[in-house]
Amino acid sequence: MRPADLVARHGERVTHVELQPAREAVVEPWPEWVPGSVRAAYARQGVTHLWAHQREAIDHVRAGRNVVVTTGTASGKSLTFQVPALTALTGGREGEALHGSRLPSVLYLAPTKALAADQLRRLRELDPQVRAATVDGDNSREERQWARDHAAWVLTNPDTLHHVILPGHQRWTRLLRGLRVIVVDECHHYRGVFGAHVALVLRRLLRLCEHAGATPVVVCSSATVAYPEAFARRLTGLDATAVTEDASPHGARTIALWEPPLLDADDVASGARRPASHEAADLLADLTSAEVQSVCFVRSRRGAEHVTSRARDLLADVDPSLPERVATYRGGYLPEERRLLEERLRSGDLLGLTSTSALELGIDVSGLDAVVTVGFPGTRASLFQQWGRAGRGGQESLGVLIARPDPIDTYLVHHPETIFAAPLEATVFDIDNPHVLGPHLAAAAHELPLSERELDRFGPRAREGVDALTDAGWLRHRSAGWFWTRRERASDLADLRGGSGRPVQIVDAATGRLVGTVDAGTADGTVHEGAVYVHQGDTYVVEEYSPEDGAAVVRRDDPGWTTQARSSTRVDVVDTAHTTDWGHATIATGTVDVTTQVTSYLRRSSSGGGTLGEELLDLPERSLRTSAVWWTLEPEQVAACLEAIDVPGAAHAAEHASIGLLPLLATCDRWDLGGLSTALHPDTGRLTVFVHDGHPGGAGFAERGYDTAATWLRFTRDTIAACPCPTGCPACVQSPKCGNGNDPLDKAGAVRLLDAVLRDAHDPSR
Repeated sequence: MRPADLVARHGERVTHVELQPAREAVVEPWPEWVPGSVRAAYARQGVTHLWAHQREAIDHVRAGRNVVVTTGTASGKSLTFQVPALTALTGGREGEALHGSRLPSVLYLAPTKALAADQLRRLRELDPQVRAATVDGDNSREERQWARDHAAWVLTNPDTLHHVILPGHQRWTRLLRGLRVIVVDECHHYRGVFGAHVALVLRRLLRLCEHAGATPVVVCSSATVAYPEAFARRLTGLDATAVTEDASPHGARTIALWEPPLLDADDVASGARRPASHEAADLLADLTSAEVQSVCFVRSRRGAEHVTSRARDLLADVDPSLPERVATYRGGYLPEERRLLEERLRSGDLLGLTSTSALELGIDVSGLDAVVTVGFPGTRASLFQQWGRAGRGGQESLGVLIARPDPIDTYLVHHPETIFAAPLEATVFDIDNPHVLGPHLAAAAHELPLSERELDRFGPRAREGVDALTDAGWLRHRSAGWFWTRRERASDLADLRGGSGRPVQIVDAATGRLVGTVDAGTADGTVHEGAVYVHQGDTYVVEEYSPEDGAAVVRRDDPGWTTQARSSTRVDVVDTAHTTDWGHATIATGTVDVTTQVTSYLRRSSSGGGTLGEELLDLPERSLRTSAVWWTLEPEQVAACLEAIDVPGAAHAAEHASIGLLPLLATCDRWDLGGLSTALHPDTGRLTVFVHDGHPGGAGFAERGYDTAATWLRFTRDTIAACPCPTGCPACVQSPKCGNGNDPLDKAGAVRLLDAVLRDAHDPSR
């Protein structure tokens, strides 16, 4: 059965079908400079000629040019760095490419361990003589030492590069001094705070290569990057040539946008729809029973396990052998478990796999026929990456986006042009964020004394950063540059993934066993005293919580209710960087101080019986200096469109929806953002709605909101207005992270308020 036929069965749920036709390849011959042994290795895998974009890219690398390759999924981007790298290593083995006594080497960076492991497998199939090894958290000490002493091709991730290789660069001199090619694969993944950290790690790496006498070519690779040359320059600090014209063939693809139905006619008022996870499980069971090999992407680990369990239950009624052919793939599994699942998928033994984003990036599975994505993954780049997992063998394929009750999902399934006709989101990160830049300047000085001439490599605020570190006594300035003065490792100052402190440990009171951990930034709201905490299906109640010690003590219990934290927030404007006048409204961006405090929690009946009570909490205030975008409206205009009693609810609803829609324009997630709305803010003297980055110093998302404000707020207004619910629901103005329990909210008032704000707005897209 064709995958698209299964979608046709559910026509009432499908809001749009996009048909992407098959495409023929444009081929080029192998260049003469590629050794015969390398060409023969590819010929054994059926690669007898090159696609035109592959030939273009490898010629650039051969000429010593940095390259960013942004052709589509399954377009053979790996070949564009494998061929020049294997050519250099082959020449080294044969004595033709030696630089003095330096043997050629290659460094490959991937955002996930799974992708690095998959690349290693493919590399060994191509050339068993290559001494290649992964270096990551799964290695034993002996494996890491072998890689350090012998590997010519090291595959790792930015975290290991930052914490292991760069601080210990004296032990990795053999690798660094021979580097010919550095590969930054799936580079679209590097955005926000993580992207800023990785950009600075790469600058430190290139600095150490230069010190060791190496001048490697950098190859960045991704199927989905907007403005690739500018992005590669921002990520690596180097100019790069973009290769963007995809000359590879691909089979026809059907893409369906899918909205779960209302539970019944009475649910129009509440907007309650059938859970997206149930829809996904049903579709996955249909695809599996039809032997259509599929992957279903779900955002959370718990959600992935739920979809798998439900699909297995449905399949057991069809064929007792089918449930075992559906599995879950997520973080937290042992390395050998992940490798086994990947192999079962490649062999066809697994017909259905439910995965978090851990399987999104570049793993080569040529037999997949369909991909089901549950909820917009945050960016169109990620969405296209997920759909691109299917059809890699040239067969017809299917991609499905199932909307969750979320403003951005609702907007997308009813505005398909936003997915298929709009340009990709600009990848946003800010290396000048002092909270990111400072630790890397310290790490660079610890690795080698940091000289005046090297500061430009780290951006315009580098001098300000080293001066601050010197004033604090962490660096000492001498004639040779700035030196690290402390005993601890400077690299430990930076958490690349943007954590907000040491994770809080959750301990079982009865056994002393570590149940799990929770990020310090969210701990106050999730493991406060009295909180109900669920871990792998088991329910616990928090007995003690100590923010100072970073620990929460829990006991197994199911009290019959859930808990939801309530909080207060204050935003103070520190500095206004830019302002745009829209007549009676203004848009501004700058630096703010955000002060939050978890003040109480609600107990809600697990059986749907409503709120059972509210308990006060005594927790400290938390302060965050970050970037924000905010808009204001003159009091006379507010009064013209709203009664005074309706203003707080209207502004609150507009705030929630604008947070939910900003990821359409910036490479972020609503959980990367926060906000505040107020009828009269003391710093502006007007009704003001703030949307701020959720990371110290900012991540670039608020600035992107400012740059696209008219488009962003029109998306927000249209999404609220188009939702069929009368008073507001999770698909338009309710937020899952609201500290005030989504009260008050005025959906109709939000539309009138945004109409007033946008009346004189300049929208470049129109």
